[in-house]
Amino acid sequence: MKIGVPKEVKNHEYRVGLTPASARELTRLGHEVIIETNSGRGAGFEDEGYRVAGARIVSTAEDVFSQAEMIIKVKEPQPQECQLLRCGQMIFTYLHLAPDPVQAEGLINAGCIAIAYETVTDIYGRLPLLAPMSEVAGRMSIQAGAHFLEKGQGGSGVLLGGVASVAPGKVVVLGGGFAGANAARMAVGLGAQVVILDRNLHRLKELDLEFGGRVQTPCDWSYPHCGRCRSPPCHPRNDPPHAPGVCPRRSRH
Repeated sequence: MKIGVPKEVKNHEYRVGLTPASARELTRLGHEVIIETNSGRGAGFEDEGYRVAGARIVSTAEDVFSQAEMIIKVKEPQPQECQLLRCGQMIFTYLHLAPDPVQAEGLINAGCIAIAYETVTDIYGRLPLLAPMSEVAGRMSIQAGAHFLEKGQGGSGVLLGGVASVAPGKVVVLGGGFAGANAARMAVGLGAQVVILDRNLHRLKELDLEFGGRVQTPCDWSYPHCGRCRSPPCHPRNDPPHAPGVCPRRSRH
């Protein structure tokens, strides 16, 4: 099969559909890999790495779309890319069609076969291609939250890890799925006091074992809910403004 990788054109998207290592594996299996020049540069991969892996470098996205039988991307195709798709051509990428009827219509009009990473399930019903994104989102939530707690960013000036004679900050994580567990892992690593809230008692027990007692996993929904979001409140000893949180999908990926 001829597999094409165009350079991502969505604003501030620097990832690439295939790494040189992935391209090498595909060429080893007998596929032809076509890479748009400089498509991997934003992720730290130069054209030469793809050439060594056996891929062929072309000059434009039009070259990739016209020659490939399957397109591999990271983000959803932009309007100009939908116009390059053709009937029967496959595209494999994150699509997130629910809030994007324009993209859905563009894919339908192209007549292509569109496979969304976020809908691929394994034999256990999990979402293995979405799980890494949840891991990234969970870990970045704490990094971003810690940054915006700084006084210079308009925050309260709390240091999550604390220092000698000063208590660490308090973090409440809403949901114990992939994103939530990874947020908790980062917060624990910084030395924060961490509470994980989840409606699934079995999952709370798993997290308690995983973290060896370093996080609190209360299961008490008797407190009144927040009037604005109907979410369960954080533990009464926690200070909400000091608690960067993450709300992962309800599925466990």
